[in-house]
Amino acid sequence: MPVPSVPPVRAPRGGTGRRRAALLIGAAALLVLASPPTAALASPAAPPTAAPLDLGAAVHVFTPDMPKAEVQAQLDAIAQRQLGNQFGTERDAVLFAPGTYGTAADPLVFQVGYYTEVAGLGASPKDVVINGAVNVQNQCDATSGCIALNNFWRSLSNLTINPLGGSGCSTNTEFWAVSQASPMRRVVVNGTTSFMDYCSAGPQYASGGFVADSVLAGTPVNGSQQQFYTRNSTIGGWSNGVWNQVFSGTEGAPATDFPSTNPYTTLATTPVSREKPFLYLDGRGKARVFVPSARTDSSGPSWTSGQQAGRSVALDRFFIATPKDSARTIDRELARGKDLLLTPGVYSIDRTLTVRRPNTVVLGLGVATLTSARGAVPLKVGDVAGVDIAGIMVDAGPKNAKAMLQVGTGRHVRGAASNPTALQDVFFRIGGPHAGRATTSLVVNSDHVLLDDIWAWRADHGEGVGWTKNTAATGVVVNGDHVTATGLFVEHFQRYNVIWNGEHGRTVFFQNELPYDAPDQAAWRHGRTFGWAAYKVADRVRTHELWGGGSYIYTNVDPTLHASRAFEVPQRPGVVLHDVLTVSLNKAGTIDHVVNDVGSAVTPDVQGPSTVVRYPAQ
Repeated sequence: MPVPSVPPVRAPRGGTGRRRAALLIGAAALLVLASPPTAALASPAAPPTAAPLDLGAAVHVFTPDMPKAEVQAQLDAIAQRQLGNQFGTERDAVLFAPGTYGTAADPLVFQVGYYTEVAGLGASPKDVVINGAVNVQNQCDATSGCIALNNFWRSLSNLTINPLGGSGCSTNTEFWAVSQASPMRRVVVNGTTSFMDYCSAGPQYASGGFVADSVLAGTPVNGSQQQFYTRNSTIGGWSNGVWNQVFSGTEGAPATDFPSTNPYTTLATTPVSREKPFLYLDGRGKARVFVPSARTDSSGPSWTSGQQAGRSVALDRFFIATPKDSARTIDRELARGKDLLLTPGVYSIDRTLTVRRPNTVVLGLGVATLTSARGAVPLKVGDVAGVDIAGIMVDAGPKNAKAMLQVGTGRHVRGAASNPTALQDVFFRIGGPHAGRATTSLVVNSDHVLLDDIWAWRADHGEGVGWTKNTAATGVVVNGDHVTATGLFVEHFQRYNVIWNGEHGRTVFFQNELPYDAPDQAAWRHGRTFGWAAYKVADRVRTHELWGGGSYIYTNVDPTLHASRAFEVPQRPGVVLHDVLTVSLNKAGTIDHVVNDVGSAVTPDVQGPSTVVRYPAQ
């Protein structure tokens, strides 16, 4: 089918929920630390004839022998409940046992709403095949039109889709029209993939996708995606670009072309990667969790060339938690050396959960959410290495928490590049579902930590939102050395959004919006500097590198506000930024410079983007 053209630049007819889119086009002893062993992944010999595991009512397990009509009805019911449930408490994990679902004559087509994880239970993405589509589409209302700007908090992983079904414009197409915190991982799409929904009425905006470890045949339609990051995948090309399209270790990616019509930033390899742990059924039909090994300077998916490196962990090694379990109970099980599986739901955490054992896995299903109570820091990792935390959301509560997740105590745990602590698909909220306050969302004190798809969000809409209500100074603080971020989204914090104090830090793809709601310039300045930079590298740092960063301003309370700069870094040869930009959104707010005092201003009248290809210039 023809690739849709990019929609023209135009101002919005009314505010969206986010109001961001005017310029969008289109007691256990510690184990001895060691690198995990390599384990073969065995698929079930035959599809199970009954649900192979029971993890509670919010985990929906489908098997290929179930009547298609029954599967369809259950999926549609979940979607109906979750499609408009932006700040609700319901959570769902939709899991498919190995086998095939849908046919060419009767395809399985369904939508994915908020707080819904869709995943295959195979050892390989090829073990679960869906003939049909697993769609995220625009939300439409009379004020905003049809957009995907608020399509957050859902995921798709570990299966194959043969796009079939639909009608008219949507025929035989996989739509994944999402913004932040909606990752696609370990997915094969044998056909057309679109990251925008071009079949509804306008304006069709989408903003902030993340794809990793996947194979997307054909040329994915990027369209109106403002910024997008594709890591360690194979794609059949790419179409369109808005401001910030970044690829690393992706076979078939376009060449770097920043800041032309198609603003692409492409790295041949990803410096450090570690794929997210996943639940699967082994050769006997028993549920296990596979924890992939880390890779350095890698390209392509982790699973396509044969046996995947990693370790397989039996489910009985995990404490399987439910929201009815107290924080004291969960923490006791962690202290006993258990791994932790958080089933879907919202957990009230009134005392810190502490990971004390190296190589512990904390895995959430269905966007499992830890909510701070009584000002507790919900989750801490002690001075141990090789921990993996994945698939969770952490919410602030009404009493201020010093942090929402802390990695290390500050004693600079050395760790190892071959076995880093990793955070994958970990999302933070201050405000939105309820009033929330936190000084910092994520604090990284340990060395050799990988941050892979992080969204730290001080809410710009929802409940408990306002300059003096959902207070939060900083999104991410990195004190450890050799920390790598691949896909770092940090938005709306009241001071520096990111502070990087550690040496040898690297970020591949950074997306930011400055706070919307500062009441006046006096409230949003420090010394002679207007506002606070989105990305601050500490003055003493000697080595740091960033590829593909964007920061946008939209000060809707006071459109006259200025930020002196978006990126603030020491002027040293070892501190290098590649392909960074700024934009003024919706004719509200000015960023005077891109990096330090370099780069043209973006203003309500000259909205940009303003770009810097390299800092310092060669």
